[in-house]
Amino acid sequence: MEIPSKFDAKGIESKWYSYWQKNNFFKSSPDEREPYTIVIPPPNVTGILHMGHMLNNSLQDIIVRRARMRDFNACWVPGTDHASIATEAKVVAKLKSEGIEKSDLTREEFLKHAWDWTEEYGGVILEQLKKLGCSCDWDRTKFTLDPEMTASVLQVFEQLHNDGLIYRGYRMVNWDPEAQTTLSDEEVLYEEKNGNLYHIVYPVVDSDERVIIATTRPETLLGDTAICIHPEDERYTHLKGKKVSVPLTNRTIPIIEDDYVAMDFGTGCLKVTPAHDQNDKLLGEKHQLEVINIFNPDGSLNENGGSYENLDRFKARKIIVKDLEAQQLLVKTEPHRHKVGVSERTKAVIEPRLLDQWFLKMEELARPAIDGVLNSKDIELLPEKFKNTYRHWMENIRDWNISRQLWWGQRIPAYYYGKGKDDYVVALDEVKALEKARSKSGNASLTMDNLRQDEDVLDTWFSSWLWPISVFDGIRYPENEEIQYYYPTQDLVTGPDILFFWVARMIMSGYAFRDEKPFSKVYLTGLVRDKKGRKMSKQLGNSPDALKLIKDYGADAVRVGLMLSSAAGNDLLFDETLCQQGKNFANKIWNAYRLIEGWEIKEDLQAPNVASEALEWYESHFEKTLAWVDENFEKYRISDALMSIYKLVWEDFCSWLLELIKPEYGEPIDRQSYNKVIALFEKNLRILHPFMPFLTEEIWHYIADRKPEEALTIAAWPKVHTYDKKCISDFELAQQIIGGIRNFRKEKNISPKEQISLYLNSKPANFNYESAIVKLGGVSEMYYSIPPKDLAGGSFRINNLEFFIPTNAVEDPKEEKEKLISELKYTKGFLASVEKKLSNDRFVSNAPEKVIELERKKAADANEKIILLLKNLESL
Repeated sequence: MEIPSKFDAKGIESKWYSYWQKNNFFKSSPDEREPYTIVIPPPNVTGILHMGHMLNNSLQDIIVRRARMRDFNACWVPGTDHASIATEAKVVAKLKSEGIEKSDLTREEFLKHAWDWTEEYGGVILEQLKKLGCSCDWDRTKFTLDPEMTASVLQVFEQLHNDGLIYRGYRMVNWDPEAQTTLSDEEVLYEEKNGNLYHIVYPVVDSDERVIIATTRPETLLGDTAICIHPEDERYTHLKGKKVSVPLTNRTIPIIEDDYVAMDFGTGCLKVTPAHDQNDKLLGEKHQLEVINIFNPDGSLNENGGSYENLDRFKARKIIVKDLEAQQLLVKTEPHRHKVGVSERTKAVIEPRLLDQWFLKMEELARPAIDGVLNSKDIELLPEKFKNTYRHWMENIRDWNISRQLWWGQRIPAYYYGKGKDDYVVALDEVKALEKARSKSGNASLTMDNLRQDEDVLDTWFSSWLWPISVFDGIRYPENEEIQYYYPTQDLVTGPDILFFWVARMIMSGYAFRDEKPFSKVYLTGLVRDKKGRKMSKQLGNSPDALKLIKDYGADAVRVGLMLSSAAGNDLLFDETLCQQGKNFANKIWNAYRLIEGWEIKEDLQAPNVASEALEWYESHFEKTLAWVDENFEKYRISDALMSIYKLVWEDFCSWLLELIKPEYGEPIDRQSYNKVIALFEKNLRILHPFMPFLTEEIWHYIADRKPEEALTIAAWPKVHTYDKKCISDFELAQQIIGGIRNFRKEKNISPKEQISLYLNSKPANFNYESAIVKLGGVSEMYYSIPPKDLAGGSFRINNLEFFIPTNAVEDPKEEKEKLISELKYTKGFLASVEKKLSNDRFVSNAPEKVIELERKKAADANEKIILLLKNLESL
């Protein structure tokens, strides 16, 4: 087939994706091969593709495609997360727009709306990943609320509860008033915010004295149940046992003593609000104080707020401050910058709240996970800098609040049969729950009507922490063929922002439920930022439409653009011009094949020396580059691997090899050279394929009529063979000489078409690339001798070699002398830096012998060049 003149990405992407799917190239089932398994970080079920997804999934696809070509049984498991908080918020907003409040619906009615929403919008992101070229085994697609996934989660809950690791406790928790649910400590972000410190008067009962309290939250005074002073603070000893009036209320509260109070902080007096501060709660328990909750679940004030009831907490604060001022109970207000906890999901300010919640003890689960990463190094975190972050979190881990006050999610399998604190059982269904409840209570007359299931659902992360096991049904059936074959998985590619939420917890669950790591390596990508270094967000309007990028530039170009801007583990500074660079690269490859395909082949033509030598060089150079690419893949330097291939194809293949072997205009090429260049081009396509799957598959099928089993996506990744190092270094010298000739032509305004003569003071030993210099340098004759003294022209030097090109223009001795002095100064400086390195005992004793040898050769060459330059200066 004749290849079209222009590469049309849009026209081929759906064609080849359908072809790959039709032929089940991405499908995996256990066989005799070694597995290579990756589980996708499941995106939110109703999410859409953004730049973070693009980076993360491009990386995974590149790694998986290469593994498939290396004859691993590559299995990339896709799926989505039910994302309790985010999805429920979207459904609630949708219902509100239709005039329906969640509170007006039963649980079952709300869940029907949630499932309708999920079925309408869910999975869109997976279809978008196909447009990017992701080679997942789509038959394995999982959703964290699939029946078998839910059964696994509930089974784990029951097991951990039976083991005494899950417990129910009345604790101070993080409450999100917007989502109206509790959050784990890891879901709370602490942000620096500007606020105020309010100094409030608390009058002492039956006295003219008053106590001054400083607080950032004046509204919480409505829940105060004591004032606390230090027992050794002489300023307040006389107040012991007295009471104060709570401003704006009719309540009086006691003054208590505790050494918890810092005498030198603030006024040395502390207001105690046990319902709304963790430390105050502990003080309240110690001194048996009353607990007064002043907030509704939505953050407004409740009936304990008195005249401020139903006001939003921040509106109430403003009014309370005005009322305190009016009653002369506010001494002063001063600006105060402090850290405020906000919800990671909704960004609402967190409210500490006392609730009965379910917790998972983490200390015991964390031990093997700490050992696996930090001691035995069973699991490798890349880049290594994240190990310290991991260590800090794991060694300071706290119990995990796993219950959420939502309806969308896995409902906690706890059933209450009485009013006592312990009158509950944990079971996988109502029938088993009734049986357990009868046994535990000793009441055989209990019926289903006596059972009440816990209203809360489990934290979404409590389902996704099982992901590498549950996708292969390894919780319910721990001996099944799939879990035995695919687990542990090999690599995990994800963002550092979920190192705690997800990665650390998966490591814990792997050791807890399989007694084995879930993966061997974790590759933590950077965050996608704009070219100014700002994090991409809707608010800043700096996040490009991912699908529009694919439409405008093509999936291959976008993948290349992302990889070119992505250094391992560092934040990615994304610039749309990199996608244009990727598109230019695609066009370059396309046009390279069009050039080759356009050559007429003459069967009986002998291969010219210049073509044979150039092909021999490229074969060696390809092998050297391939070894470097493989090494970079092993070290997860995927961007560096692409840069090597980019340079190989654009510069070495297109700018050097093709220029050397292409026949003169209108002339044919010999069969031997043509076949060799096609074979080398196919090798290029093989190592390009993981990065640019669509373009490479398209050209692969233009080169030859291929059967499905010969498709590039399942073709073999090239194996590294030995290569001729001298051949490579000789060609590098030829490239430098050609570059020197081109610079000389530019300086002297000599047309590239004008043939020149070249004098060289001596011939390098066993040098084989004269024909390349002649062809690309436009050289008619080469002389290995000193030019005649009366011959006009100019010179240039490369290493210890001196070149002379005759010209009609007379060389200006002064200009030549300045050039030589400048070159001499540079070479002496270079020699000094090399000699300094060689005189460093630490370098000489630690560096490999090859490196030291190379440095010595650099020094010798520099010395020879200095002698040559001095000789030339003397002759001038």
